[in-house]
Amino acid sequence: MSNLAINRRARYDYELLNKYEAGLVLLGHEVKSTKAGHMSLKGSFVTIKNNEAYLTNALIPLYKFTSTSIEYDPTRSRKLLLKKSELKSIIGKKTVEGLTLVPIRVYIKGRLIKLEFALAKGKKKYDKRKSIADRESKVKIGRALRNRM
Repeated sequence: MSNLAINRRARYDYELLNKYEAGLVLLGHEVKSTKAGHMSLKGSFVTIKNNEAYLTNALIPLYKFTSTSIEYDPTRSRKLLLKKSELKSIIGKKTVEGLTLVPIRVYIKGRLIKLEFALAKGKKKYDKRKSIADRESKVKIGRALRNRM
């Protein structure tokens, strides 16, 4: 599985609770552009409308060798393919607990393009500082153990 796009801010800004995998409905030139590595998840999110999930605000620019005669919106909403049972559980958890759905990465699985997203809770500023301090302490411990041996 090769990663095509990664949302690095997701782990910093949110506490990720449950992860889900969904298929993406893309146009032909969007598939080519994504496989070429020209996709960005920065500022994107997953929304639910009419019991269907959509990836909103993800940037997939027009493929370089596509005809210029088409009108194309690079940040359009793209449908996600999920099982009904998964969708119902996501809707239930999201509405009860006030959580959000954050895309984490887009990758290739077999010949399909998949999106990994998570049910997430936003971090406060002090939570972010704590996670940075924990990460730095792990690095210091690792260095000390390496130097000791």
